[in-house]
Amino acid sequence: MVFSSVIFTFLFLPIVLGLYFACRNDRWRNGVLLVSSLFFYWYGEHTFFFIMLASILGNYLFALLIDRSAGTGRRRFWLTLDVIANLSVFFVFKYLNFSLKMANDLFHANVPVTNIALPIGISFFTFQAMSYVFDVYRGDVEVQKNPLRLALYVAFFPQLIAGPIVRYKTIEEQIRTHRTITTERFGYGVERFMIGYCKKVIIANNLSNCVSYPFALLDFAGADHPVLYYWIGAVAYSLQILFDFSGYSDMAIGMGEMFGFHFDENFNYPYMAKSVTDFWRRWHISLSSWFRDYVYIPLGGSRVSVPRHIFNMLVVWGLTGIWHGANYTFWLWGLIYWFFLVIEKYLIRPERRPRGVQIAWRVVTLLIVMFEWVLFNAVGLKQGVHYWMAMLGFYNHSLGFTNPDVIRLWREWGPYILMGVLFSTPAAKIIRARCNESARLRAFCDVAFPVGLFLAFVWAVSFLVMGAHNPFIYFNF
Repeated sequence: MVFSSVIFTFLFLPIVLGLYFACRNDRWRNGVLLVSSLFFYWYGEHTFFFIMLASILGNYLFALLIDRSAGTGRRRFWLTLDVIANLSVFFVFKYLNFSLKMANDLFHANVPVTNIALPIGISFFTFQAMSYVFDVYRGDVEVQKNPLRLALYVAFFPQLIAGPIVRYKTIEEQIRTHRTITTERFGYGVERFMIGYCKKVIIANNLSNCVSYPFALLDFAGADHPVLYYWIGAVAYSLQILFDFSGYSDMAIGMGEMFGFHFDENFNYPYMAKSVTDFWRRWHISLSSWFRDYVYIPLGGSRVSVPRHIFNMLVVWGLTGIWHGANYTFWLWGLIYWFFLVIEKYLIRPERRPRGVQIAWRVVTLLIVMFEWVLFNAVGLKQGVHYWMAMLGFYNHSLGFTNPDVIRLWREWGPYILMGVLFSTPAAKIIRARCNESARLRAFCDVAFPVGLFLAFVWAVSFLVMGAHNPFIYFNF
């Protein structure tokens, strides 16, 4: 069950909201949310439902053991076991098959590969549960002695499958029944949910159809499409993954507000970034901050020697690539970001350069991100590298402005690309802010924006009714 589906939007969510508000106190409301969240995961993952429960129970017990241990050595011992247990589960389901295949290739062995599938959202709920144990160890939060409350924190369905990775300390008091719901807050939650819904269904889903054509070519030996054909595919995927993932985050944040929970933002117009560093302050903020707080800073961060700082960054970006999946493409993707971040911090230093250099580096940053997304979407290193070469004209020197395939891509999906480009900027946010400066404009926007959003939502639903649906990209992680 995914958010951008008819069954979730018009059956599951209304039923849960109805039961939630039928309860008179937050204790019963927590029960409604926990049962509905467990059902939500069970509905989509019968096989691995108990893996998530085991993760919740294991981290709950380790946190209790850490809290009850007096000495630093014993606390560190239980924390180490918790990390080993979590990463072992992560390895078995995400990397065991990959490791066996790699061992067979390297040593010409014939070890049978398992049929273990990947549980949906395992990277997200594993890291979320680990962050709770880390914070208990540090003394940043009180240990949760009620296992049902911890289960609600980990399994809460708005952010269970694809984030954002919510810190326990962010919603600790809200889980302890200290939350309020107002009409304005509920309305804002509905608005955010509808915005995310439209991002996903109207823009991301349609652009996925455009992306499928250029990326369908696995053997580039006979590639005869012009350069623009592959650039359109790269731009379309860059926009698709933005609106797919940020759309999910918007829906998660919106539903959280409907139930009285506040989640931190996960995206902040990342394609407006001034640098690669700035991009990762704006993209998947919850994951970036997780690695910063639990890996980068404990290693020493930037307050160390230059070689050690470079090593710390390498560890973080190596782990970031590993987190995303068992594929060489993700590993190289992470290492390339590490390389450019080192270059940026120690050679380019765009924040210290004249304005012209800063503008040029913005363009370079967008190109780096776009080429990285090509690799991210490739089925293997070979396809990713050859796609880069096709974008640079190695196979066909023609730009292809009049090429029939280029014209067809642009005719069918150009409007969605333009919509993606527009809404990847804060243009709508700026317009709404300007409307508030005038009473007449504010009155107009107070009517025009809800009406426009409602019509867009109806348009999005019409796509689903007609069967145009595909799952969220980050469900794979």
